[in-house]
Amino acid sequence: MSQKSSNRRKASLPMSGPQRHVVDTLLIIVGSFIIALGFNLFFLPNGIASGGVSGISVLTEAWFGMEPAFTQWALNIPLFILGILLLGKNYGIRSLLGSVVLPLFVYLTKDWPLPTSNPLLASIYGGIAVGLGIGIVYRGRGSTGGLTTLAQIIQKYSGLSFSLCVVILDGSVILLAACTLSLEKALYALVGLYVTGKVIDAIELGFNYSKVAYIISDHIEPITAAVLKDLDRGCTKLNATGGYTGTDRTVLMVVIGQSETTRLKTLVQSVDPEAFVIISNAHEVLGEGFKLQGS
Repeated sequence: MSQKSSNRRKASLPMSGPQRHVVDTLLIIVGSFIIALGFNLFFLPNGIASGGVSGISVLTEAWFGMEPAFTQWALNIPLFILGILLLGKNYGIRSLLGSVVLPLFVYLTKDWPLPTSNPLLASIYGGIAVGLGIGIVYRGRGSTGGLTTLAQIIQKYSGLSFSLCVVILDGSVILLAACTLSLEKALYALVGLYVTGKVIDAIELGFNYSKVAYIISDHIEPITAAVLKDLDRGCTKLNATGGYTGTDRTVLMVVIGQSETTRLKTLVQSVDPEAFVIISNAHEVLGEGFKLQGS
């Protein structure tokens, strides 16, 4: 066995117990702070109601002059109770933390200097900040409360992706903003919402793409041996049937890192120049040789 294979088998176990709770708490706090910055520095001063309870607080501030942090606290209470009833007590504890600290950070950072007054830049960078913060909070298995709690409830019982649930709920807030503020501000809010959803997906799926390769060849055995020995990667043989010929054949599936793509293609071509190779992105790979899931 090679040293590389031996090192892969020594991967540490996922965190658990008090250590994991500490990490989750820190992630929720850090994520909430980033969301508050995105809200106060970009969305609120430009009147961008990007959806959720934060978007509603933008509207109430414009309509009645209410402090956004107070609006967020007031709306988070019934949604927090709903989260406990439908998502469990453990979720409720983590949701309580986010529900309290996010409006607190919004209140504490309300007078920070603004980096831009350009609504387009505000919608883009506000969306990045909010999406990054929400993604970090969910990495900590928590919630910032508000409509994100409702989005997770819908996700749990419907099977829809979290980003789609956010779009459905936040879209309603944006529609209200279009009717009561201006269509232009609603369009900027849509830009922010789109960026937020993309960043959330990136945080949840991971930034480090791996590659999955499917190899069809009449020389599967020597290719398999070369992958195991020269590339030091595991592989899986899949039974398949040719669509045109109807003959049974074997398809080799190999998961590799991005830097190993060229080596794999060169290796396969050296064994069988006629091999048919399909390589696509794998957003997240968990297991030996890659990483273990920490949740």
